Amino acid sequence: MITFPNAKINLGLHITAKRKDGYHDIETCMVPIPLFDALEMILDKNPNWNSSGLDIPGDPKDNLILKAEKLLRKDFQGLPNLNIHLHKNIPMGAGLGGGSADGAFALNLMNNLFDLHLDDFFLEEYAAQLGSDCPFFIENTPKIARGRGEILEPIDLSLKGTYIVLINPGIHVGTKEAYAGVTPAPPKVKLEEVLADRSRWKAELVNDFEPSIFKNHPEIAEIKEKMYDAGAFYSAMSGSGSSVFGLFVEKPGNLSFEKAYFRFEQKI
Repeated sequence: MITFPNAKINLGLHITAKRKDGYHDIETCMVPIPLFDALEMILDKNPNWNSSGLDIPGDPKDNLILKAEKLLRKDFQGLPNLNIHLHKNIPMGAGLGGGSADGAFALNLMNNLFDLHLDDFFLEEYAAQLGSDCPFFIENTPKIARGRGEILEPIDLSLKGTYIVLINPGIHVGTKEAYAGVTPAPPKVKLEEVLADRSRWKAELVNDFEPSIFKNHPEIAEIKEKMYDAGAFYSAMSGSGSSVFGLFVEKPGNLSFEKAYFRFEQKI
């Protein structure tokens, strides 16, 4: 069986409080976008894992797909072995949730492959053990996310017909750097109210990570500026960066970036 984990973007991102457990409370709207990895799982008596596409750094045991498999095998004994292949296309550490999507889609795929008949509630419980963004990708529809990102609330929001341009300059922004420049505070405006009126997005739909990250990495700020110069009705850094997306009514004709940058553009 094969599935296609997709990326997400954040429409607004507030860091609202520092938690006693060391994490932060956030408030954001996450929206899936049609930028995909490819994940294939086949029943095989000889278990195997391999990947292609973008190089995946680190120990394979830390990959969320394999962690998802381990979670299910812990609770369901005697599951068949799997031959797993991931083709990685979504840039990593880029604020796009690619790794989280891979883990969540793996849970959905194994649920079908093993005939476990787990509903979304239980899959989200497993996904939350993998990472804060993972539960979002179980239903994979626009959601307001609060808490560490695992408290999800549906929102009636559609970007259908919008043209998206997404640029990743390949700049690594670590979690420590991202949070070091933020002072947690309750949002000044209600996120749902701003999202309901696109004329307010540019001025009021903010990502709290941007000011300090743009100061440290002016190249990222320049990408956002170019998006607006080309006519975007909204542009922002996704998550903690370094990807920046622009949303346009129609395809922009005068938008150029460094050839080395990862570029994705498509009508949603």
